[in-house]
Amino acid sequence: MAIQTVALTKQYRSGTSDLVVFSDLELSIYKGERVALVGESGAGKSTLLHLVGGLDRPTRGTIYFGATNISTLSDTALAEFRNREIGFVWQNHSLLPEFTALENVMMPLLIRGVAAGQAARIAQARLNEVGLGNRGWHRAGELSGGEQQRVALAR
Repeated sequence: MAIQTVALTKQYRSGTSDLVVFSDLELSIYKGERVALVGESGAGKSTLLHLVGGLDRPTRGTIYFGATNISTLSDTALAEFRNREIGFVWQNHSLLPEFTALENVMMPLLIRGVAAGQAARIAQARLNEVGLGNRGWHRAGELSGGEQQRVALAR
């Protein structure tokens, strides 16, 4: 199993009352499986993604990434895990427009302490995987919207 939630609950305090987004949510996603979260506005889709992505903490329950219980990791360990194991592609891709596509993909690797030469090789391989191997030296601002999304995916 790649991702599993056990009795996952998230609630927010709103004035004098609690807003329960979801309670005792059980979810299992297997490696290679594709999942779409579909629901009305306010149903908790983004909240679930923030929890599973390690961007927020559950009120109760457990979140496993493989054998790792991310619910019990310290903030520092969770940030390191998220940087190493989890990727996000937001509607706003947050690329640095003055950096090249290659530099944008290298950035999280360099932050993790990967040597510059190795980071460049890894970043180039990732750009190749998303069909942008020949666009690595173009600044992010020079790429189309779709190309920018693929750079974000490679990152």
